[in-house]
Amino acid sequence: MVQLDFPYGFDATGRTRTTDPVDHVRDLIEQVLFTAPGERVNRPQFGSGLLGLVFEPNSAALAAAARARVDGALQQWLT
Repeated sequence: MVQLDFPYGFDATGRTRTTDPVDHVRDLIEQVLFTAPGERVNRPQFGSGLLGLVFEPNSAALAAAARARVDGALQQWLT
């Protein structure tokens, strides 16, 4: 099955760029993890909120919060 590449673009022949299934899954995971909730107009809950943790002080609680956000977002949006 042919999947559209993300971000959308055109190849050298002027056709829509496609990708293999493994790269497509990677693209989907990146979209979920790097999208902030509220960023998408028609899906304001979409995303993980992971980027909001970037400047938090490093600790075991931060690691647990990051893991919970990643696990929850991937389960919610990719299953």
